[in-house]
Amino acid sequence: MKQRDHSMLLGKLSEEYTRRFPETARLHRQARNTLIDGGSHNLRLTEPFPPRIREARGARITDEDGHSILDFWQGHHANILGHNPAVVTEALRDAFDAGWGLQTGFVEQLQSETAEILCRQTGMERVRFTTSGSLATMYAILLARAHTGRDRVMKIGGGWHGAQPWGLVGIEYHNGKNHFQFSDTDGLPLAIEEEVVVTRFNDTQMLADHFQRYGSQLACFILEPFIGAGGGIPADREYLQTARELSRKHGTILIFDEVIAGFRFHAGLLGQLYGVQPDLVTLAKIIGGGMPLAAVAGRREILELAGRSGHVRFSGGTYSGHPACLLASKSMLTYLVENQERVYPYINDLAGRIREIVEKSFSAAGLYARCTGTGGGTLPGSSISTVIFPYDAEHLCKGPEDTLNPHVCDVQLANRVLQLALLLEDVHVIHGLGSICTAHSEADLALIERAYGRAAGRIKATL
Repeated sequence: MKQRDHSMLLGKLSEEYTRRFPETARLHRQARNTLIDGGSHNLRLTEPFPPRIREARGARITDEDGHSILDFWQGHHANILGHNPAVVTEALRDAFDAGWGLQTGFVEQLQSETAEILCRQTGMERVRFTTSGSLATMYAILLARAHTGRDRVMKIGGGWHGAQPWGLVGIEYHNGKNHFQFSDTDGLPLAIEEEVVVTRFNDTQMLADHFQRYGSQLACFILEPFIGAGGGIPADREYLQTARELSRKHGTILIFDEVIAGFRFHAGLLGQLYGVQPDLVTLAKIIGGGMPLAAVAGRREILELAGRSGHVRFSGGTYSGHPACLLASKSMLTYLVENQERVYPYINDLAGRIREIVEKSFSAAGLYARCTGTGGGTLPGSSISTVIFPYDAEHLCKGPEDTLNPHVCDVQLANRVLQLALLLEDVHVIHGLGSICTAHSEADLALIERAYGRAAGRIKATL
C-alpha cells in the first residue's frame, strides 16, 4: 500500500504550534543546553518541542504559556483518578506535615499492608516491591531463569517491557520476513538477542509452533494481556488460555506484564477476567498512585529465590519500599477496591462515548479511523484506546504486525500528525488518544468533538 506523505502538513502544524507556544519553545531551547534533546524520556519529547507544564489537576494540565489542556496521557496511563487526586495528595500532605514520608532505610508496616491488598486482589502468594516497571519485568525474568535453569525468553513482537536487556529486543517494526526479531538498542550483548524468541500477539498457531520448537529451552513467556505500545489491543481468550496450557506443559514460567493493565479494568489483574492466572505478574503505574512504585507478585516458591536463602539479586535499590510511595499506593488501592463499582463502569462508559466521537469525526471528514481497546468479548469495557488508520477498512488489526506496520496503517498520522493537530486545540493525546480517568467528564465531550473534528478537517485538506 502506498504510504501517505504528511511532511507538508507537519511543517505547517509545527510552525503554528511554535507561534502558539512561544514560552514553551524558549524553555525547550534552554533545556537542551543541559538535557539530551531537552528531556529525560523520549516518548514525552513531542516534536518540535514538548508541552512544559506548571500545574496538573484532574483531567487538565496548564502549560508554561497558560493554556489549559485536556490531557489523555495521564501520567503514562497511571492516573486513573486524574492528576494529583486528593485521596493521595491529602494522605501525603498529612504524612509530611507529621514529619514522616521521606526515605528512612527501614521497613515500615506500610509494606505489609500494601502487599496484603495486592495479594488479596490478585490471588498471588507473595509480593516484592521495586521502583519501576522496567525493573519489575527484569527481576521477573531473572526469577524465571533461576527457577527453571533455562536461558531463553519468549516475548511478543511489538510488546514493550521496559528498558531492560530482554525487553529491548523485538520492539520496533522492521520490513522483511522477521519483523520484530531484532535488538532495538546498541550496547546489548549479542547473546541477549539470541536468547529472545519473538512470537506474534493473538496468533495461537504460531505460539504453539514456538513452544513445540523451543519449549524445553524457554525459561518464561512474558506478555501483556492488553498490549499497550503495540496498539492498545486486548488478547483473545483462546490465546491467553493456550499460553497458560502450553507454559504449564513445557515447564515454562508464564509472566503477565500488567504494568498498564493491572487495576485498570477492575480492582485486580486483567488476567482474572480471562480466568487465567500467571506464575508471575509485574505491576506499576496505577498501583503507585502517581509515585514511583512497582511490584513483582506470584508463586511463593519462585519469589523466595529473591530471599536470603535464594540467589537472585532482587534487592530492588535504595528507594524500594519508599514510605511515601507505599502510602500513595495503599491510598490508591484502598480507594479503588472500595469504589470499584463506581470507578470502572464510569470510565469504561465515558471511554466508549469518546471512541464513538473520534471515529465519527474522521468519518465525517472522509477518513477511516478505528479506536482500539475493546474486542474479544472478554472485557467489560476499556478506558484505554489507540487511534489507528488502516489503509484498508476491511483489514482486521489483531496486533503490532498490523498497527505498527506503515504499509497497513498510517502510523505517522496516528502519532506525530494527530498529536500536534490536537495540541493546537488544547487536547493532549498519545498514540491518537490515551486513557480516560474519573476526572474526565461529559462536559469534556464537546471539546473532544470540536478538537477531533478540526484536526480531521486539517488532515483531509492536505490529502
